[in-house]
Amino acid sequence: MGQNVENIQKVLDWTYDKVLQGVPGSDSVYELADSYLSKHPTKDKAIDSLIRYQQSKVGANGFAAGLGGIVILPITLPVNLASVMYMQMRMIAAIAHIRGYDLKDDQVQTFVYACLTGKSASDVVKQTGMLMAAKMGEAQIKRIPGEVIKQINQKVGFRLVTKFGEKGVVNLGKMVPLIGGVVGATFDSSATYIIGKAAKKSFIEGGYDKENRIILNI
Repeated sequence: MGQNVENIQKVLDWTYDKVLQGVPGSDSVYELADSYLSKHPTKDKAIDSLIRYQQSKVGANGFAAGLGGIVILPITLPVNLASVMYMQMRMIAAIAHIRGYDLKDDQVQTFVYACLTGKSASDVVKQTGMLMAAKMGEAQIKRIPGEVIKQINQKVGFRLVTKFGEKGVVNLGKMVPLIGGVVGATFDSSATYIIGKAAKKSFIEGGYDKENRIILNI
């Protein structure tokens, strides 16, 4: 299981990099977020519209072809699985950006990963069993220590490996695609909706000190 978790973490990092940069035929996450902000009167309405659209988009086979460089993934995954992971992570990151979070902050990156489990980032943090330095009412709230971020990432990786295995998406022995590489119910529109709502709950307005790069709503 340990190697599987490490492999999934590599895929998450690879995918996050593509989310920030954009891929052929797809805007960067910043352009995506800004386009929704320009079309809606409030951030909440922009986020809700984004989630609805991503629900309808997940599973569209045509999008997978735009994921250039998929063959250089650190592990072998079905292209449709990689494309859905990309779309869901991009949606989460766009929500974070709309709410004013710095996507280049490693804390924010970890929270984006956490939302892929369908749970809010704060719930995943609590489940690591780690005591956060930041407590309600403290005047000086500190950044999440690097070791804690590492443990959260491991927790997320474990959850995703378990999720993939349960749905028969990936052979956990060698992390290679099963015949057909069909993405199961985990990645359907319902799951995307749940993930989107988890992101909306995790990245709240006023929950991030951008100047000092501190998450306030742990």
